[in-house]
Amino acid sequence: MVNIKDLAKHLNISIGTVSRALNNRPDVNKDTRKKVLQAAADLGYVANQSGRSLRQGTTNAIGFLINTSDANEANSDNFFMGVIDGLQSALAKKHLDLVVLPCSSDEDPEDYLKRMVARRLVDGMIISATHTIDKRITLLVKNKVPFVALGQSDTGSNHPWIDLDFEGVAQVSIDRFVSRGHSRIAIALSHSDLNLGRLFLNSYKASLKRHGIAFDPKLVLKGATNDQGGYEVASQLLEMADRPTAILLVHELMAQGLYRRLAEDDLQAGRDLSIIGFRNSAQARMFSPSLTSFKLSLQDLGVALAEKLLTSMGTIESSEEQIGKIWPMQLVEGESDALIINSNR
Repeated sequence: MVNIKDLAKHLNISIGTVSRALNNRPDVNKDTRKKVLQAAADLGYVANQSGRSLRQGTTNAIGFLINTSDANEANSDNFFMGVIDGLQSALAKKHLDLVVLPCSSDEDPEDYLKRMVARRLVDGMIISATHTIDKRITLLVKNKVPFVALGQSDTGSNHPWIDLDFEGVAQVSIDRFVSRGHSRIAIALSHSDLNLGRLFLNSYKASLKRHGIAFDPKLVLKGATNDQGGYEVASQLLEMADRPTAILLVHELMAQGLYRRLAEDDLQAGRDLSIIGFRNSAQARMFSPSLTSFKLSLQDLGVALAEKLLTSMGTIESSEEQIGKIWPMQLVEGESDALIINSNR
């Protein structure tokens, strides 16, 4: 690999002059700079970024901390790939690289983050899968690491965050179910203690109360955030003596398993059970009957996360006054919630 010494020797000029030319310093003659840049291109010179970063005290990299597990791997793939695309496009404009930091389910997320912070691998951090009490937030604030959280938390009050509008989804979905005569409405959550589940459940309860429907804890079903989880949730539902007529799913891939389990009993979404879920993958858009669902632009979400972080780092200015932002989702009408319950049924 050609280094700066090789360039200087090739051009028969000093290393200092080559360095200043490569860094576009004003004290370098225009013709000399042109000659250095042309030689660098011809010889395939690549700057030693690690050395430059060491001198500047920065890494020019942003870390995206993702918690992985067998239970949510497929669901995470669908979601995070779109977000990463948006993050990369926004960060690249500021000449920053994105580094994905996957935390295994075998390791405590706080311990993993402590190690990443101690190694100073990145200049800023994006964390996901926030908990109501999230020690990672306390750790990042204490170490003065710029970060943005994908998800709300009760930990801290002065850090930037963006969260999907799970509360709005629950409200709109319950209103839609009730308008079609449903009063036995189930909700499917994951086994995890993520804060999004708490927000979703609380909004579900509040929406039922607003319509004068009593909350029944037996209608809160839990499963993994994948196809198998949806299958298990459907099995729980079908075993009920007074089974619900509608269900709201908090994770996208649950719908796939739910459809599969219904088909085994010759039942169909929209005819025997009303279903509302999420969709962002091409796979979810191919469900039959079509899934009434909420969607969002994952790329735009990624761009917004990057801009929130860059603002907190002082890299860009923002006109937004609020430190947190609720990200809206769009309802796409399908056939899966077509079932109407008559009052005399």
